Amino acid sequence: MQPDRMGEVSFWYADIGMPVRRPALDGDATADVCIIGAGYTGLWAAWYLKQINPGLQILVIEKEFAGFGASGRNGGWLTGGFAWTHERYLKRSDEAGVRAMVRVMNGTVDEVIRVAAAERIDADIMRTDELMVAVNAGQMARLQAEVAHRRHWGEEDRVHAIGAAETLERVRIPGALGAMVVQGVARVQPAKLVRGLAEAVERAGVRICEGTTVTSLSKGRVETDRGVVRAPVILRCTEGFTASLPGLKREWLPLNSAQIVTEPLPAEIWAKIGWPGHEILGDFANAYCYCQRTREGRIAVGARGVPYLYGSSLDSNGAPDGETVQRLAAILHRHFPAAKPFRIAHAWCGVLGVPRDWCATVGLDPATGIGWAGGYVGVGVSTSNLAGRTLADLVLGRQTELTGLPWVGKQVRSWEREPLRWLGVRGMYALLNAADQREARPGAGASRLADLGNWITGR
Repeated sequence: MQPDRMGEVSFWYADIGMPVRRPALDGDATADVCIIGAGYTGLWAAWYLKQINPGLQILVIEKEFAGFGASGRNGGWLTGGFAWTHERYLKRSDEAGVRAMVRVMNGTVDEVIRVAAAERIDADIMRTDELMVAVNAGQMARLQAEVAHRRHWGEEDRVHAIGAAETLERVRIPGALGAMVVQGVARVQPAKLVRGLAEAVERAGVRICEGTTVTSLSKGRVETDRGVVRAPVILRCTEGFTASLPGLKREWLPLNSAQIVTEPLPAEIWAKIGWPGHEILGDFANAYCYCQRTREGRIAVGARGVPYLYGSSLDSNGAPDGETVQRLAAILHRHFPAAKPFRIAHAWCGVLGVPRDWCATVGLDPATGIGWAGGYVGVGVSTSNLAGRTLADLVLGRQTELTGLPWVGKQVRSWEREPLRWLGVRGMYALLNAADQREARPGAGASRLADLGNWITGR
């Protein structure tokens, strides 16, 4: 099935129109804080810095335009949760510290909604639940383990399991055996959120320079193709695009994710599908998917297509390959067969940042004044808000609950050189897909192929 539109950054921009680009840097400049990257992380950091110290001179440098990357292409899941392994943070903290991290992260949903309301950002925000569905025995085993894991780490009031009957009352996914419900989340239109946040940052007095490429960074100095910026504090907020910066090719792996969205579906089709609660929706397949019911009644479906391009290369303006589109269409039609006769209006892709241990991090090196945040592994809408708040506290030297969380200052080794990382990531996803095929067989349980795939890349 050929989409009506391919790439063009994302459907979310087709929905609202491409932005008028801000002027580029016009020569050498100075600032108190220079932020590289005008996505969620950089913009949140700028916004909170200005709230605490309005007198700061903050300059944001962006290669394309604000929200060009994952901030304007993601699945619109504001979850208040990490994509992480809790136990890995125990090397830097105790259980109380990890539980504090869970609690603070859960609060990001309310915080993003609070700021959006205060700044009058209309981002189609709708409070709802997250619904993660299982359709076979292997997926049910992972569902039960995930519910127990999250409840152990302090989410007893937020996470629970439901059976087949209640799942089908919420959404009629064929073969659903049960689901994990996560309360207190929200659906958003991501490009609206990042565009509104950029405008709020500018109202606060922050200068955003677009169309400006960073060619090197060092203590107190950011060199660009438009001039040199001197600043005592430099924040690297480039997430999935970090590998494009000089010397950082192996820092975080740019993992591809892709999405499709249908044309608006008529009321009689929604009557067959159900989904009245507009939950953000996924499944417990090893190569999982993520979906939302949009403001105007479309279904957006995302998943990993071709997961990684050799040499940490990036996509071309968000255009996925044909094989990926077919995979996404197969997921759409499997979970929502009533939508099969309807057109796919748009397909797009983008990259997200993956550290070697698959755990997010934020920090500031006092010796160089260079800070960083990212490695969100696909759950950045809420994680970026906490990262921005934390960066603001670190820059201002404030000792707060946020600066004491165990992800602060966490660093891991770099990814392997090519072709090892290409082989590893491609091998991992081949094994995950093979595991899903095995688990779909009648009478099958959880496949150990997925464990092997995850072990290969340290996931």
